[in-house]
Amino acid sequence: MFSWASKNGRKKDPELFQTVSDGLRRLYRTKLFPLEEAYRYHDFHSPALEDADFDNKPMVLLVGQYSTGKTTFIRHLMEQDFPGMRIGPEPTTDSFIAVMHGEQDGLIPGNALVVDPKKPFRKLNAFGNAFLNRFICAQMPNPVLESISIIDTPGILSGEKQRISRGYDFAAVLEWFAERVDRIVLLFDAHKLDISDEFSEVIRALKNHEDKMRVVLNKADQIGTQQLMRVYGALMWSLGKIVNTPEVVRVYIGSFWAQPLLVPDNRKLFEAEEQDLFRDIQSLPRNAALRKLNDLIKRARLAKVQAYIISSLKREMPNMFGKENKKKELIANLGEIYLRIEKEHQISPGDFPKLSKMQEILAGQDFTKFQSIKPKLLEAVEDMLANDIAKLMTLVRQEEASMPSQSVQGGAFEGSMNGPFGHGYGEGAGEGIDELEWIVARDKPTYDEIFYTLSPVNGKVSGAMAKKEMVKSKLPNTVLGKIWKLADVDGDGFLDDDEFALANHLIKVKLEGHELPADLPEHLVPPTKRQQE
Repeated sequence: MFSWASKNGRKKDPELFQTVSDGLRRLYRTKLFPLEEAYRYHDFHSPALEDADFDNKPMVLLVGQYSTGKTTFIRHLMEQDFPGMRIGPEPTTDSFIAVMHGEQDGLIPGNALVVDPKKPFRKLNAFGNAFLNRFICAQMPNPVLESISIIDTPGILSGEKQRISRGYDFAAVLEWFAERVDRIVLLFDAHKLDISDEFSEVIRALKNHEDKMRVVLNKADQIGTQQLMRVYGALMWSLGKIVNTPEVVRVYIGSFWAQPLLVPDNRKLFEAEEQDLFRDIQSLPRNAALRKLNDLIKRARLAKVQAYIISSLKREMPNMFGKENKKKELIANLGEIYLRIEKEHQISPGDFPKLSKMQEILAGQDFTKFQSIKPKLLEAVEDMLANDIAKLMTLVRQEEASMPSQSVQGGAFEGSMNGPFGHGYGEGAGEGIDELEWIVARDKPTYDEIFYTLSPVNGKVSGAMAKKEMVKSKLPNTVLGKIWKLADVDGDGFLDDDEFALANHLIKVKLEGHELPADLPEHLVPPTKRQQE
């Protein structure tokens, strides 16, 4: 029945995989796809994967209510307008826009996009013309887009507007994208925290992809610190009611556009949050292969459960009479079938598809055409999970090691990393980096007074004497030990007056909430020690 089954049943040699993408593609085609096809996985859950799904760049999906700054966020990242971009306080973006790299600026309409084998969107044709007329690809040369693609989405409606039908299943389209993207960014406006019914439905549709989800509280510069605390608390409370997980969702607070801050009180907080989010996005190319591997494993687990469900329903069906009544009975008792499969095959309850969704789809299926259980198909997937995936994991690490600097470059990512406007530049241990004078010298007279009360011998104090003074900072011994190691520049086990001053300066840095450097920066080395180095 399947061409792969006629070739002998020997295991594929994982050594033959040249790249992770090549390995994933071949494992999917030879081992997982036959199981999906036999038990109608594509009718129930997700269309079959294509070559472009394994080769495409990491994608970032932006989701949020209208006027939360989704399109502005993309423009901020790229520092450039993109074709088809519209920004305004009203619901302006009425289409899904895939912003991708191209040699020239241009727009590709949805119907042309879904027939392009090089793009990972071919299976979107299942959503029909109502959706495809609202789907375009904006291509442009931009260094950010050389590493990632960004999907802009229509603003989620609220109030009376959400009662108007879009003509396609908006939540289902977002769920399709969520399965294939590497990061989902939910944007909220600090002034509009109400989560509409459509937004709630969308967040629930993304339920199985919490690991990809990041929440951004945008336009936070428009309110003061006290209001920001209240808004943040209200957002966490609202999300807690919809995202039913014990973990708290990570929320990034900031103002993601290139305009002056209206209320600059929280500038440092916004800079730190922006850097955290940028680092997360920059890591996507490096982790893309691992994400695809993870998604294939999730898909394989669901495909196995699908096979058990379909074969169980087939086994229960009568051969001759009463098929329709039996079908209704089986759908009504699907929860009991879940429990039986769970116990029989030791499957976690979290691996089962949503009960109500399965019952709804099963109502339109012909149970007589379902397949009985085929052990060989299941064994192939088990072998893939037990052996081939482990070999691919090794290949993932090898690829990561060979491309250690693979990250998103250009746009807003360039301006925030280096130079005096990089986050944390000239602060903490970096203070005084551009000054000719040794920064520790400013407070050295105070430190010298303490130093000479410790009765130095030959101009130096021992570790035991220095410890008596250093522990007064109440810092843990692990931190004080690191400070001692950094301050003992010549490594003789004693501290002279310069080194003692340096130790106190590093204690001050730590007490002010900054991190200690792994190695002592050049500008902190005492001038008397610089010739020795």
